[in-house]
Amino acid sequence: MALGASAVSRLFFGRDDAEHDMAEGRLAGVFLHTYAYREALSGRKSLIIGRKGAGKSAICRQLGTPDGHSGTTVLITPDDAAGDEIRRFELQGVSSDTAKSLIWRYVFAVHAARHLYEHARAAHGWRARSSVKALHNFLEANDETGDEDLYDRLRRGTRRLQSADLSLKAFGIEAGVGLNGGSEGARASRQLEVLESGVAAALGDLGCAAAHPPLLFLVDQLEQVWTVDPDSHALVTGLLLASKQVTGLYGGAVRCTVFIRADIYDTLNFGEADKFRSDELRILWNPEELADLALTRAAAALGAAELAPEQLWGEVFPRAVSGEPTAEYLFRRMLPRPRDLIQFLNACRDVADQRGNQRIAEEDVLLATEQFSRWKLTDLAREYAVTHPFLSQLFLLFDNHGYVVMLPALETRFEPHRERLHQEFTDYADRLTVHGVVDVLFGIGFLGVKRGHKVVYSDSAQMPPQLGEEEFHVHPCFRPALGNIGPVDLTAYSPHRARAISGGSNQLVIQAGRDITLGVSRDSRLLDDVTRACERLLRQLMRADLQDDMRNEVEAQIGRVLDDTRRAREDLRGGRVVEVTRHVLSASGYFGRLAVQLGDHGVRDEPITRRLEDEARALIRSAGGAVGGGSGSDSAP
Repeated sequence: MALGASAVSRLFFGRDDAEHDMAEGRLAGVFLHTYAYREALSGRKSLIIGRKGAGKSAICRQLGTPDGHSGTTVLITPDDAAGDEIRRFELQGVSSDTAKSLIWRYVFAVHAARHLYEHARAAHGWRARSSVKALHNFLEANDETGDEDLYDRLRRGTRRLQSADLSLKAFGIEAGVGLNGGSEGARASRQLEVLESGVAAALGDLGCAAAHPPLLFLVDQLEQVWTVDPDSHALVTGLLLASKQVTGLYGGAVRCTVFIRADIYDTLNFGEADKFRSDELRILWNPEELADLALTRAAAALGAAELAPEQLWGEVFPRAVSGEPTAEYLFRRMLPRPRDLIQFLNACRDVADQRGNQRIAEEDVLLATEQFSRWKLTDLAREYAVTHPFLSQLFLLFDNHGYVVMLPALETRFEPHRERLHQEFTDYADRLTVHGVVDVLFGIGFLGVKRGHKVVYSDSAQMPPQLGEEEFHVHPCFRPALGNIGPVDLTAYSPHRARAISGGSNQLVIQAGRDITLGVSRDSRLLDDVTRACERLLRQLMRADLQDDMRNEVEAQIGRVLDDTRRAREDLRGGRVVEVTRHVLSASGYFGRLAVQLGDHGVRDEPITRRLEDEARALIRSAGGAVGGGSGSDSAP
């Protein structure tokens, strides 16, 4: 397929959220039937867990379409008003978790009763069975026949369960007969059991479990009602307990699937959590799935029945960025989730379009990378604002530093801020220790930990940092926003060899003092001293216990000293005048600063730092010695 000159102007990878993609009619055409979707559709998994932007809502919305779940679906997305109603709901005699589970069960039972009454008329004829009529009578008696929002249903349900005012006459239970004894919780539970038994009887009479796909409740966007208070914890825990009971209570004719953010689910601590292991599925994306998603969305935008990878990553986008294949460059600089992919690709497209380019150029991607990184650093703090409100303060510890940080260096950076952070975030003081900070930053994907020869970032399969693991890396997604240009923030070597043209000739003369009585032979020996010092340092560096990126950066800077020394030697051989003493002192001072900076990054008591200090002192002795004196530390290997 020829993409044409207008590919960039037509390109669009979609909205940031599934709700808008669905409203614009785009979701169905670009939705990938991933493993998580297939498991949710089959009912094998009913608790779908994922980070913000991982695609939970996309799965939820797709299940609710005719192309998804073939039966009836009920989407439940609590808002602030509904959340407040549930948080306030309490019953004397039962725990907060149990009370919240009862009100959720009431919501599910009423929805099921309304569905069955409509379904019986449409699928089973007008001669409804008595059990179905009983459900309709119950709905009328309790003002539940209208298609009202969740808040109104909760408001009526909480009031009636608390006051034992739920009318159960439709099921043959008169007010005050056998249900009003005991605590509020016991009475509410007995009333609810009568209602649920009525729903189960109608399902059994109609034979729905065998004849029709189940009624499917889809509960999403719980983050809209989540805070870190105990009542929010009970709200979600109660929902999980109710959803599991619904699936078991109605013989497979009703199912409930809950979509929940990982940061919320991971804070829950309740006694029956182990009963949900088989229901859990965490959404994880690999590069291959992200590449498929990018191709699918690009093809839909460009009106292509099919789009080959080499077309997207060669004709629309450049083949490579900074020497790295474009897809790998992009995927390595984002967290592995669809929202990040969509935003990053759209940012590249927007930069190219604004610059009037007909294709996305390498420079467009580089500019978009800076913008995307700033977005994501801000978004990360917002994503965890409820559970970790101190994040933006912690990010400052990594601002304008290298992206590799050793644990001792982090301790040094953190200590001046410890007291202020404890005062400002008193409730989180137990987490605001160096090891606590590392655990938090690893858990949210900001930091990776060096394990063996790899740097690993958090997912459900990775253990948190262990005792003895001391090397951490800022994720590539956040490095541009923090000014993390290299692995360590080493000062680049600058020789300061001041030279200028004099008298209209090509001879260079000294701008700072030079002891011309020492002669060229001393200058040559001094430059030899610097050369040998660099070579010894590079040999030591090969044996140093440093991570690869840090070793490469140190090697590059020592290499600059060596290259500049060789150029100075060539200048001398060509008859040009070089300020050798200043050059040697510049190299000595740089080696000393390099040792200090490595120490600041936690590389202390290592042979390489001691060698840097030794060579710095030896060069000072060489530069200040008598004629022909001082040759550095030649005895070292």
